[in-house]
Amino acid sequence: MEISSFDPRRFFRSEDGQDLIEYTLLLAFIVLVGAASYIGISRTTSSLWTIVNSRLSTANQAPS
Repeated sequence: MEISSFDPRRFFRSEDGQDLIEYTLLLAFIVLVGAASYIGISRTTSSLWTIVNSRLSTANQAPS
């Protein structure tokens, strides 16, 4: 498309690249969901290891 023959009406009606934008938005959504899940899982895992560590310390200190 030459700059001298640029037609704004034709440009906005054209559907070239529409699929690319839709797939990019879908990929961005999937990445955001993955990041949110990763943050949530890391907090849960961290608290789980804290509980396990404290119980192991308590069990280790118990008299035999």
